[in-house]
Amino acid sequence: MQTKNHKQKTKNYYLHESAYIDDNVIIGDGTKIWHFSHILSGSVIGKNCSFGQNCVVGPRVTIGNGVKVQNNVSIYEGVECEDDVFLGPSMVFTNVINPRAFIARRDEFKKTLLKKGCSIGANATIVCGITIGEYALIGSGAVVNKDVKPYALMVGVPARQIGWVSKAGNTLKFDENNEAIDSFDNSKYKIKDNNLIVVG
Repeated sequence: MQTKNHKQKTKNYYLHESAYIDDNVIIGDGTKIWHFSHILSGSVIGKNCSFGQNCVVGPRVTIGNGVKVQNNVSIYEGVECEDDVFLGPSMVFTNVINPRAFIARRDEFKKTLLKKGCSIGANATIVCGITIGEYALIGSGAVVNKDVKPYALMVGVPARQIGWVSKAGNTLKFDENNEAIDSFDNSKYKIKDNNLIVVG
């Protein structure tokens, strides 16, 4: 059921009848929230987002525009997702480094930032307190416990970088000059100082 306390001047988003929305929530136009999901108080969700079945957001979480959240994902306080982030099915966030059931550590939540366009694979775990760079791609089942560079391709436990991906998410193959072209859109990339830069 939907909470009767939820008030928003204009409701130009889709909300499944089984979803539950707390008071003091902002949801952007065109967003879709599906079965059994719960958006907690103080959260802000951008335009044209999609939340699959059994998702939890918040409290006090910020989600950008165009974010796609697959089934069974909980986005806890301390997590921020910029525009066009993809969160695969059943991936996991944490927000405390050393949790104990018998110690309240709500004042110790660590910020986790997912930058524009990055993608997190199914069943991956993102340990709190890190930043995942723009358009990075985290493989399914990876455990990420440190910052990730923009466009980095990360796999494994703990996650390690095995390559670079384009804005479209394709693995890049480099020539002798450390340059690559993505055939998807002919965008050009170059490795410089162990970072990937877009050159055209």
